[in-house]
Amino acid sequence: MKPIKFPSAQTILLIIAGLVTLLTWLVPAGKYQTLSYNKETNLFTQIGIDTTTTLPATQKTLQALNIKIPLDKFTNGDIYKPINIPDTYQELEARPQGFYDFVKSPVKGIIEAADIIFLVLIIGGLIGIINSTGAFDAGISWLANALKGREFILIILVTTLVAAGGTTFGFAEETIAFFPILIPVFLAAKYDAMVGIACIFLGSSIGTMCSTINPFSTIIASDAAGISWTTGLWGRVFMLIACLTIALIYIIKYGKRVQKDPTQSIIYDQQQQIAALFTQSNTKTIQFTSRLRLSLIVFALCFIIMIYGVVALEWWFVEMTATFLVGAILIGFIAKIKETDFIDTFVKGAGDLLGVALIIGIARGVTVIMADGLISDTLLHYASALTTGMNKGVFASAMTAIYAGLSFFIPSSSGMAVLTMPIMSPLADSVGIGREIVVNAYQYGLGLFYFINPTGLILASLAVVKVGFDKWLKFIMPLFVVLIVFTLIVMTVSSYI
Repeated sequence: MKPIKFPSAQTILLIIAGLVTLLTWLVPAGKYQTLSYNKETNLFTQIGIDTTTTLPATQKTLQALNIKIPLDKFTNGDIYKPINIPDTYQELEARPQGFYDFVKSPVKGIIEAADIIFLVLIIGGLIGIINSTGAFDAGISWLANALKGREFILIILVTTLVAAGGTTFGFAEETIAFFPILIPVFLAAKYDAMVGIACIFLGSSIGTMCSTINPFSTIIASDAAGISWTTGLWGRVFMLIACLTIALIYIIKYGKRVQKDPTQSIIYDQQQQIAALFTQSNTKTIQFTSRLRLSLIVFALCFIIMIYGVVALEWWFVEMTATFLVGAILIGFIAKIKETDFIDTFVKGAGDLLGVALIIGIARGVTVIMADGLISDTLLHYASALTTGMNKGVFASAMTAIYAGLSFFIPSSSGMAVLTMPIMSPLADSVGIGREIVVNAYQYGLGLFYFINPTGLILASLAVVKVGFDKWLKFIMPLFVVLIVFTLIVMTVSSYI
C-alpha cells in the first residue's frame, strides 16, 4: 500500500476554495455601508445596499456617521480605500455560491491578481537570462568562499535586511523574486533550502507583523482607528527586535544542525532534487569577465531600483515589472545573447515560475468567492460582537486571535485595515484601553497567521523551491508556538500599562 502523499499547493487551495464555497451556504449574507472620499469633487460617497449618497466632506459628516477619524486623513490621501461605516451592518438575502462559481473562482482570481502574476513571470524570465550567462554561478561561488566558516552571517544579514523592508514598506510579494536568487547561496553555504526559505519568508513576515512605519499596515490602520501612527510605536519596535531575535536563534540552530549532519534536514529526501533545480549542469569553471560583472551589476540594480521606487516614488506592480523587463533586455545586450536565444531562454525562465503564478491566482479566487457570497462582512460583524464585556487582558488577546482568524478570509493588510478598524477600534474605548492596542492586535494577529496562511504567500513561496506545505509546517510549528505565546503575553501586559 502506497503512503498517502501530502497534496500540492494548488490542490490545498482548491480544497479551501471548495470549503469556503460551502461556507456561503451556512453563513448569513450581510454587508456594512461604506464611505469613500472623492478628491476631485471634495465630497464623501456613502454606498448602502441599494443607495448611493453624496455627503459634504466635513468632520461633522464623519461624526454623524460615528466615524472617529480626522478629516485630513481622507483629504491628504492617507485613507484612499472605502471604509466600513460602524453600526450599519445589515443582513441580506443569501447569495450562496454554487459549483459553477467555484469553478470560475480560480479564473477570476488570476484576472484580479494579474499584476503580481506578471511580476512573477517577468522575474522568472530575468532569472533565466542571468543564469544563462553564468554570471550568477560565478558570483555565488565567490560569496560561498568569502563566507566559509562564517555562514551564520548570511542568515543574520538576509533575515534582518528583509525584515527591515517588511517593517518599513511592507516588503512581502516582492520577496518572491529573491527565492531563486538566494536559495543557491544557502546551498553553497552547506545549508538546506529550508534555511533560505526561512530567512526570506520569516524575515518578511516578522517585519510586516511588527511594522513600524509601513504605510500599508501601521499608518493606514492607525489612520482608520483615528489615532497617530506614532502611538504605540516603541512597543512595536520592541516586538520587532524581540521576534526577530527569537527567529534568528531558531534558524541558526537549525542551520548548524543541518551543516553538521545533512540527514537532520527536514527536506533531506529532496536534497538532490532541489540541488539540481538551483545549480547549473555545466560544471566547468566560468571566467568572471567584465561582461559577467556588468551583467550582475545590472541584475542587482533592478532590485535596488525596485525598492527605491516602491519607497520613494510610489511605484507598484506595473513599474516593478517594467524594471525587471528592462533589466533582462539590458543583460541580453551586455552578454551578447542572440535574439532567438534570448526569447527562448526568457520564456523558459518565465515558465519555471508559472506554477507559482497559478497558486497566487487560485489563492485570490478564495477571496473572490467570499466577496461574491457576501460573507466577509458577516464574519467581521460576528467577530466584533465576541469581545463584549471582556476585561483588558482578555480583550487584547482575543482581538489578536480574531484578527488571525479574519486574515484567512482577508489576507490583504491594507484591505483588512480599512474594512475592520472603523468597526473594531471603538471597542477599545468600551474596555478602557488605547486604540493602539487594537492596531497592534491587527498587526500581530495578521502577521502570526501569515506564517502558515494558505491564502497568503507561503504556498507560492514554497512552490518556487518545490518544498511541500507539510514540510514547512514541520519546520515552523515550534517557532510558531513560541511566538504566539510571547505575543499574547506582550499584548496582555501592554493592555494594563
